[in-house]
Amino acid sequence: MQDFAASFLEAFQLVLGFNSGLLEIVWLSLKVSMTAVVVAAIIGLPIGAFLAVSRFPGRGIIIVTVTAMMGLPPVVVGLVVYLLLSNAGVLGPLQLLYTPTAMIIAQTILVVPIIAALARQTLEDLNVEYRDQLKLFGLGSFARLRTLLWEGRYSLMTTLLAGFGRAVAEVGAVIIVGGNINHVTRVMTTTIALETSKGNLALALGLGIVLVVIAFTINALAFLLRAAAERSAYV
Repeated sequence: MQDFAASFLEAFQLVLGFNSGLLEIVWLSLKVSMTAVVVAAIIGLPIGAFLAVSRFPGRGIIIVTVTAMMGLPPVVVGLVVYLLLSNAGVLGPLQLLYTPTAMIIAQTILVVPIIAALARQTLEDLNVEYRDQLKLFGLGSFARLRTLLWEGRYSLMTTLLAGFGRAVAEVGAVIIVGGNINHVTRVMTTTIALETSKGNLALALGLGIVLVVIAFTINALAFLLRAAAERSAYV
C-alpha cells in the first residue's frame, strides 16, 4: 500500500513539476492526435455533408458502411497500415513506418468515420428542420450547405472533439505502426502500457493523470458547446 502511495506522490510531482520527459510524451501525443483530427476533418466533413444533403442510389449502403466503420478495431487498422508502410508494402519506399506520420495515418483512418457519420447525422437533421425555409429563400445547393454548416457549427465542433478523444486515447494501432520508440514515437497510451509492464508506476500514473485531465476537458468543452448550440437555437 505504501508503494502505491509513493507512486501516486511521485506521479503528482512529475506532473506538477513539469517533468521534461513527461512533457515530451504529452506534446507528441497531442501533436499526433490533433494533426490526425485536422486531416480527418478535411476528409470526413465533406463526406458527411455530401451524404446529408444528397440523394442517390446506394446512399443508404454508404451511410451504413460509414457508421459501421466507427467501430473499426484499432489493431486491425494498425495491421493494415503496417502492411502498407512496411518495406514489402506499396508505400514502403516512403519509409514512414515507425514514425509519427505513420501514427497520424492510423489515427486518421480511425477518426474519419466518426467525423463523417456524426456530421452527416447533424447536418441531415438540420436539413430536415430548415428544409421549408431554405426552399422559401430559393438557396442553391452550395448556399444551403453553407447555411447548414453555420447552423450546426457547435455540434460539428463537438464532433471534432469526439474524434480527438478517440485519437488521443488510442493505443492498439499506434503501437503497431509507431513501435513505441523512445523520443520518437512514444505517446501517452503506449508509454502507460510499457511503464506499467516494467513496474514504473510513477510515470504511468503521471501520464494517466494527464490523460484523464484531457478527457475531462474534452467532455467539458463538448458540454459547453452543446449548451451554446441549444441557446443559439432559441435566439
